[in-house]
Amino acid sequence: MTTRFVAPAELLDRQGADLGAGDWLLVDQSRINAFADCTEDRQWIHVDASRAASGPFGTTIAHGYLTLALAPVMLQQVVVVDNANAVVNYGLNRVRFPAPVPAGSRVRGRVALIGASERGGAVEAVVGLTVEVEGGTRPACVAELVVRYS
Repeated sequence: MTTRFVAPAELLDRQGADLGAGDWLLVDQSRINAFADCTEDRQWIHVDASRAASGPFGTTIAHGYLTLALAPVMLQQVVVVDNANAVVNYGLNRVRFPAPVPAGSRVRGRVALIGASERGGAVEAVVGLTVEVEGGTRPACVAELVVRYS
């Protein structure tokens, strides 16, 4: 589901709105390995399937930061702001990783507009992102993203 805004200023009127969920994204072992390579975080729980099979989750799991790194695509699937000259990821207020993402899982982002305010010619939006794991009972990531639309 995509929620479209005609201009950044429209965000100011939709504070508190549930904006919907995006498409499912596959987090397979090749994606996990690529993330491990580019971050140099090759902990066995992420990349060693044999050892992870006897570990706490019974399989390899995605890095929490890989799950978080999918935030931009998850947000873009749900929120489209027309007539914005730039969209800048300004930061994060809070991030938690309540549940793992086992290799081979599909995840999607559920988005809510927590708040929006004018900031120096831009609209700063605080967006709640909940990353769901298909078939899971707890979210893999819960974060507050700060995004500036100008």
